[in-house]
Amino acid sequence: MEYEVLDTEDVPVTDLSEVEGVPPDLDIRPVGRTMGLENMHLTLWYFDPGEEIQYHAHSEQEELYYAIEGEFSLKLGRSGEEEFVEVGPGAFWAAGPETGHGHRYIGDDQGVVLAVGAPPVEDPGLDPHELD
Repeated sequence: MEYEVLDTEDVPVTDLSEVEGVPPDLDIRPVGRTMGLENMHLTLWYFDPGEEIQYHAHSEQEELYYAIEGEFSLKLGRSGEEEFVEVGPGAFWAAGPETGHGHRYIGDDQGVVLAVGAPPVEDPGLDPHELD
């Protein structure tokens, strides 16, 4: 791909509650897939109050997050060394391979997070408590 310009509204919303076996039940916009990106996953995640991405890790993918709207409570770090941090719009956070991470939306309206993962592999969540 040389370049592409895409408006957020041109990316269809996927309701993950309609995808069997894929937690959590959030709405996403798969921006990277829509643009045909080959070297990273790029997704907008939409959160209602209390919704969360459970604490998990990946075997080879690192993930970068950016809070666009709303306040989030983060759980970050290896099992037994977790830290909890509250962040708002404009905050970045990241986790490397085999490092636990998760976040819960603690705001009152809708929260929006941009998530970037690389390499773009199918790397299902691992339980950080089971990693050495």
